[in-house]
Amino acid sequence: MDKNTTRYNVQLYIYDLSRGMARSLSPIMLGKQLDGIWHTAIVAYGDEFFFGGEGISSCSPGGTMLGPPDTVVELGETEVSEEIFMDYLSSLGESTYRRDRYRLFEHNCNTFTNEVAQFLTGRPIPSYITDLPSEVLSTPFGQILRPILDSIHIAPPGGNVINGGRNI
Repeated sequence: MDKNTTRYNVQLYIYDLSRGMARSLSPIMLGKQLDGIWHTAIVAYGDEFFFGGEGISSCSPGGTMLGPPDTVVELGETEVSEEIFMDYLSSLGESTYRRDRYRLFEHNCNTFTNEVAQFLTGRPIPSYITDLPSEVLSTPFGQILRPILDSIHIAPPGGNVINGGRNI
């Protein structure tokens, strides 16, 4: 390996959108324990990147209205330069992760961070996060709530839209 190669740290910021309520209410409502309703973001190159109802956005780490993350997972390091990464995000924002493609259960912040984590480090995000939608939908109450929840677009305030997919 070239000793002159620059390496960049990559982190996963994990936020519980329920602020602990999922842990106490999920057994009653769903018949199973959920520890949180997870929103995730990738932190690299000094910024936090996430996908929501406005498209791909960025902010300073912990800079959305959600405040500091509940958990930080060290995903590893990448040799991908910031310039290549921003080109990659721009491409995703014009195609796969346009704002009109957001779907709470199938195509959300967690599918975005999982894809970006694998691009940067070759590692996925923890499965307890990516498995959450199927866990909720596997319950009778989850099926009842699905039409309502499908209409929700989560976009944490405080980010700057990188590419909202307005070039549809």
